[in-house]
Amino acid sequence: MNAGFLGVGHYAPEKVLTNKDLEEMVETSDEWIRTRTGIEERRIASDEMDTSDLAFRAAEEALKDADMKAEDLDMILVATVTPDTPFPSVAAMLQHRLGANKVAAMDVSAACAGFMYGVITAKQFIETNAYKNVLVVGVEKLSKITDWTDRNTCVLFGDGAGAAVIGPVSDDKGILSFELGADGAGGPHLYQTPEDTLFMNGREVFKFAVRQMPESSVNVVKKIGLSEQDVDYLVPHQANIRIMEAARQRLGIPEEKMSTQVKRYGNTSSASIPIALSEDVKAGKIKENDLVVLVGFGGGLTWGAVALRWGK
Repeated sequence: MNAGFLGVGHYAPEKVLTNKDLEEMVETSDEWIRTRTGIEERRIASDEMDTSDLAFRAAEEALKDADMKAEDLDMILVATVTPDTPFPSVAAMLQHRLGANKVAAMDVSAACAGFMYGVITAKQFIETNAYKNVLVVGVEKLSKITDWTDRNTCVLFGDGAGAAVIGPVSDDKGILSFELGADGAGGPHLYQTPEDTLFMNGREVFKFAVRQMPESSVNVVKKIGLSEQDVDYLVPHQANIRIMEAARQRLGIPEEKMSTQVKRYGNTSSASIPIALSEDVKAGKIKENDLVVLVGFGGGLTWGAVALRWGK
């Protein structure tokens, strides 16, 4: 029995913050942001909307897509570094709001790789027959830890949530291989400061990402005895178009076979992969039996990737 995706969903706040808007806030330009990051706009949640609210909207959509009710869930995992509060967890808040029958619920903290850690954790519970259906949500309200006076970071990040219901699928479908890793020595390059703002050493994170994302993408494909040419679609962490392009070129797949939602949402950390996946599934870019690679990296420094055969 393999674990796979039974339904996906996403939610982004209504407020759009464009590059032109940022030109009025810090010393930057639309051209500079677009050429270096690929980002054109990002979504920003209102003061009244917190991380758990974003998660709830995405979770509802994923459950609907899976044709399930909250009572069908056995576990809820929420990947986030911007919880409403240190505790209770966003997962516990979400469980109560969904009415999910007091099922197990916990948060996962692996920054931008968090959704990958959540999905692979869900896989273990399902394939050992401990649980059947696990809701995994990647969600961030990064606007509340963004220093809006720092032109090097404030142009990058946005708010949003993506969700997936993970459950048993047929033996030839679902998650076929995975890779997880961390290098704590790189922690000082990307972290939340004592002042509760996000710090990033862009140069070092870029160097790490352009090496690790392509390497992990290739590794998970090789683990199942296939080659890069067998990949039908790539969903990388939507952080920076240049990093994403490095992974695409290493796999040797054409541009139309890689998700590029970064231009619309910016870097939404743990939410970026599930948002992009949900958008592309609904747009028909990912089809039954496609070999799909999901790959992310984040603070920690952490990384994770899966190769999966799409379908139930």
